[in-house]
Amino acid sequence: MAKAVRFYETGGPEVLQWEAVEVGEPGPGEVRIRHEAVGLNFADTYFRTGLYPAPLPAGMGVEAAGVVEAVGPGVTSVREDDRVTYTGSPLGAYSTERVMPADHLIALPDAIGFDTAAAMTMRGLTTAYLLRRIWPLAAGDTVLLHAAAGGVGLIFCQWAKLLGIRVIGTVSSERKAQVARAHGCDEVVIYTEEDVAQRVRELTDGKGVPVVFDSIGATTFETSLNSLARRGLLVCFGTASGPIPPIDAMQLAIKGSVYVTRPALADYIADPAERAALAAELFSHVATGEIAIEINQRYALEDAVQAHRDLEAGRSIGSSVFAL
Repeated sequence: MAKAVRFYETGGPEVLQWEAVEVGEPGPGEVRIRHEAVGLNFADTYFRTGLYPAPLPAGMGVEAAGVVEAVGPGVTSVREDDRVTYTGSPLGAYSTERVMPADHLIALPDAIGFDTAAAMTMRGLTTAYLLRRIWPLAAGDTVLLHAAAGGVGLIFCQWAKLLGIRVIGTVSSERKAQVARAHGCDEVVIYTEEDVAQRVRELTDGKGVPVVFDSIGATTFETSLNSLARRGLLVCFGTASGPIPPIDAMQLAIKGSVYVTRPALADYIADPAERAALAAELFSHVATGEIAIEINQRYALEDAVQAHRDLEAGRSIGSSVFAL
């Protein structure tokens, strides 16, 4: 019988339960997929805590890679035995197998392993839209990236290097600073030791950066605004420290007629053609080795409670996966 992680109430990591589940056969437009690896993302904790509401009881996780075992009526996009990966709703990726909509699946090239796919589909596609869709960045531009040693951060730094974009990255420790530099981060600011906005001004001749990419949220919002150049853009794409505070529109004018956006990956991969284009660019860079996906934490699915504790304690560097 299949096994899965489920939760019946919101709360800390301890609400996650490892249990047997009945999977069944796929219906119209659905497939049954056998997972080979499952992604662990900070966004998973948002569902567990209730920050992102979900009907309960619910499965956990939105990213995995595996093999199609059965295809329901009307499905033409994939076939049995196809290698696939995915990211996005519905919840339920923390499982050995599941039934899900076929149109959420992305064909996985043979050159990319299942573990690699589970470690980078969400992070890689997030990086893809951040660098290729949000702002018309060009070679020579400088940007600020928070959490430069995180899962998105390490992919972002490598991809930015390919595009000729200079990255100022923030990290919490010298250990993480070394990791960020090794992956192409040009300038690293240890935020526990330095004033980030002041350092950004020093590194940009007082101008600030045209774009700040902020996945931290509450604790970095003000710093991010203060790091922007005139008419710059703050991209709040995550809330690891909590939601961003209410925005005072007049402060945006005072700080240089700056902009703020809170994008979601779902809106950048909703169109199948755009999703395919972003995935193709990502997979090409990974397959050729131009972007390396390093998996620094591996867990068994039944150890999801500990995995969430490590994630929220900041003990993770780069990508984490559940290996099946």
